[in-house]
Amino acid sequence: MKYFSLLFVVLFFSCGKKEDVLLPKANVTVVKNVEDLSPIYIFFKTDGKDTIAEVNRKNSIISTNWIFNIDKRLPLKLVIREVMKLQEKKRAEKAHKNEKAENYYSYADSVGKNLAFLPFTKVHYKMEIANNRSQLYFKKNGRIQYSGRKTYDFPKSDLKPFLDSLVINPKAEIKFSYDKNMTYGDYIQCKILVEKMIQEKIDFVFINTEEEFVF
Repeated sequence: MKYFSLLFVVLFFSCGKKEDVLLPKANVTVVKNVEDLSPIYIFFKTDGKDTIAEVNRKNSIISTNWIFNIDKRLPLKLVIREVMKLQEKKRAEKAHKNEKAENYYSYADSVGKNLAFLPFTKVHYKMEIANNRSQLYFKKNGRIQYSGRKTYDFPKSDLKPFLDSLVINPKAEIKFSYDKNMTYGDYIQCKILVEKMIQEKIDFVFINTEEEFVF
């Protein structure tokens, strides 16, 4: 049990001080092994009543795969602001750019009892309302709101049957949006839910997973 508990905490040692990151949990592994990596840490900190996302990327190398170890307690709005800054820095690099280098979120697979990774290299984040006729909005309360010709509200667990029943113009495009006030841990679970359906070869031709809106 001691070994299992360590999967949910990433320990970071700096100047003799130990800091920890509480990782999100899921029941599936998307990617199990990543080589040639650099760790990035985003810690959960407080200053009075304020919550702070503290970034440590001292050991990150542009040409490597970046592993984002982010505390699950942080609100998504704080996390995405920092992720966007880091993405921009890596994308803008010219001298040492490696086209094969990816970005991954780390999390703990509570069933496989291993550290797992979720790729998000191609995702472009926007902290604004999606200017799109059709969108799926993951809400803080665990429900999803679909906006299209009609509006539907349903539990996250019903996403697959809802998509299976949806009739939409094949040229239309659905975009994903997320409640900025949900926790980062809940956000990762939402993304893994979608990833599982993609792996199960659900038809996502009309889904845009490379652009996400947080508001």
